[in-house]
Amino acid sequence: MRPARALIDLQALRHNYRIAREVTGAKALAVIKADAYGHGAVRCAQALEAEADGFAVACIEEALELRAAGIKAPVLLLEGIFEADELALIVEHDFWTVVHSLWQLEAIEQAALSKPITVWLKLDSGMHRVGLHPKDYPAAYQRLLASGKVAKIVLMSHFARADELHEQSSADQVAVFEAARQGLAAEVSLRNSPAVLGWPQIHSDWVRPGIMLYGATPFEEANAVAERLQPVMTLESKVICVRELPAGEPIGYGAKFITDKPMRIGVVAMGYADGYPRQAPTGTPVLVAGKRSRILGRVSMDMLCIDLTEVPEADLGSTVELWGKNILASEVAKWADTIPYQIFCNLRRVPRLYSEG
Repeated sequence: MRPARALIDLQALRHNYRIAREVTGAKALAVIKADAYGHGAVRCAQALEAEADGFAVACIEEALELRAAGIKAPVLLLEGIFEADELALIVEHDFWTVVHSLWQLEAIEQAALSKPITVWLKLDSGMHRVGLHPKDYPAAYQRLLASGKVAKIVLMSHFARADELHEQSSADQVAVFEAARQGLAAEVSLRNSPAVLGWPQIHSDWVRPGIMLYGATPFEEANAVAERLQPVMTLESKVICVRELPAGEPIGYGAKFITDKPMRIGVVAMGYADGYPRQAPTGTPVLVAGKRSRILGRVSMDMLCIDLTEVPEADLGSTVELWGKNILASEVAKWADTIPYQIFCNLRRVPRLYSEG
């Protein structure tokens, strides 16, 4: 069997969720959209259900997968409905839904619902992706109440730059939100992972931890709370070939690396078809036989090359950690000029193996 695999530590997942609850004192929806950022939504939900206040997913397809697996906790649809007929499924399966557009509000007003639903009313406070305009927000709240079809409303917005701890825009967005919700009696939800970790002054009855659940920091700089997180995924494979090359030899496609001395090269069963970033350059760190080393040359579809010159104990069959508890996903992402969100979500073809730590 091909040795590439992703090891998922469910105890670390619970540890990270508890940090979100601890540092905020708020209720927390565990964000497990995009198959729990590549970690496996069903298994992650099962691991968290006993203590999570609920879950958040992108769409109804993801929510239905959780219900089919027996998950009974609240599930919020972060993008709301895409078609009006999804409201019947929301009622049937007791989902919560975001309303971010007037057409979604109108669909609720016009629907014949057998029982009232829970709505998270989203304000565009400055990100300008989705959300109601501030001038429409109070009226939308009142229309939902007047419809008789809503059991509860939570007021929410989303930050555009909360991962930039010295940036003014998050405070500006809070000000817009506070002005728009004046006189509206409801719980609020503002804080995503970076706001949970780095913006303790922002009030939020509900928080929405996402990337932090999986043990990755959203920040480029050090953060005391983020340093307490435990990586949940370890992506690993093995050395499948060892080559001894003299100086002056090219390695891989495009000869992007040429040996500058006699070198010992390991070929690893891992590539961009598995989700490892193709753009990761020479120097991107790996751990082989328990020691840090580096990628050499261009990442191929199914293989990549690493430097074994200074790791004489590494040989055919040696385990290679691509990211995990020793090589942080955020470090790999920085080398590859991307973010840990993307490298987790891109993972495919690699079997996931679950453990309790």
